[in-house]
Amino acid sequence: MPANIEIPLGLPEIRIIETEQSGREIVITIESTREWAICGRCGEEIREFHSYGRQLRLRHLPILGRPVMLEIRPKRFRCPRCEGNPTTTQKLEWYDERSPNTKAYDQWLLLQLIGSTITDVARKEQTTGDVVIGAVRRRIAAQVNWDEIKELGTVGLDEIALKKGHRDFVAILTTRLANGELKLLGVLPDRKQETVESFLHSIPEELRQSVREVCIDMHEGYANAIKRALPQARVVADRFHVAKNYRDCADKLRLEVQRELKASLTKEEYQAVKGTMWLFRRNPRELDKEESAQLALLFECAPDLKQAHQWREKLTGIFETDHTKQSATAAIKRWMKGIGSSGLRCFDSFLTTLNNWLDEITNFFVNRQSSGFVEGFNNKVKVLKRRCYGITNLSHLFQRLFLDLEGYRLWRQSTTRYGAHHASS
Repeated sequence: MPANIEIPLGLPEIRIIETEQSGREIVITIESTREWAICGRCGEEIREFHSYGRQLRLRHLPILGRPVMLEIRPKRFRCPRCEGNPTTTQKLEWYDERSPNTKAYDQWLLLQLIGSTITDVARKEQTTGDVVIGAVRRRIAAQVNWDEIKELGTVGLDEIALKKGHRDFVAILTTRLANGELKLLGVLPDRKQETVESFLHSIPEELRQSVREVCIDMHEGYANAIKRALPQARVVADRFHVAKNYRDCADKLRLEVQRELKASLTKEEYQAVKGTMWLFRRNPRELDKEESAQLALLFECAPDLKQAHQWREKLTGIFETDHTKQSATAAIKRWMKGIGSSGLRCFDSFLTTLNNWLDEITNFFVNRQSSGFVEGFNNKVKVLKRRCYGITNLSHLFQRLFLDLEGYRLWRQSTTRYGAHHASS
């Protein structure tokens, strides 16, 4: 019995003429079974066969690890209605004109590209980077399709530097849909107020009105843009950025204290309080007995640092308590008053922030929304930048981020379900 197998090509309206192996490649000659085309001039269906066009060679899905090439000569039909009886080349739905690949192979390349690089995919598929980039451009839009979104609800707005040294910031907008999926809305060229406001105004009116909250990182330009373009939405100063702000104040004092202790204590005494950075930063309830004792020794040498640590934890406790906006505002104001009378100066800059942003900070307590999903997404951006050695083209950045977020879902949706058109080997 011959060792033959039949594998569906998943391509409609074709007939296989010949299958052969050429080196590692499987070359399949096919022809169209469709007996009509759409006239390129009048747009009507035409059935008068004229000739065959030039041969196309298209890369298709691999079979048993071998590259598959399809060879087809498209049919040409004559229009009897248009002046001069022009001819039109038939176009089948499973490939695009001027593309070197079938649509299915484009999707295959995109699947390989999720979590990878263009160079790596090109090497694995024994093709060129331009072919992979072409698949990205043909199959992934460079901006969000608003028709796919029914409601926005909570939007996150943050920025990320495209280059080292916090240079070339771009603003990124995301949302979490009702089904829990994270959705990329936009990658903006900068974080200026007018840029953000223009994008927000570009959102379709019905969707724009569905925005209830926008989580930001206390950037004044963001806040002003939101208030102008989305007056119905609450501006929420993200809790993670707020926490980083006041925790950095306490940490700055710790660094100053460590330098002073290193200068004033003997080498043996300093060794006992050295290396307490992570103990100071961690939740005190998570420390074991030995760690707590080491931190207590540090506080014994630096009472001001102990006081700063206590005030830091008190503010964290306010955010972890189930406050209303009103009760949280009152609690934070009491905290501010207590800090003012404590004699500590390390929180002075944060007190200014609280005075300027108290309304937006306490908006967190309305629905306890934060842009944690944005921070998680920003980590994806950073990984992509490192993986791809930096991406500065914003359209391509949007496409690659979209692919990393939604590529597997798109692949499942685009899996062909056509009837079997078999290749035997």
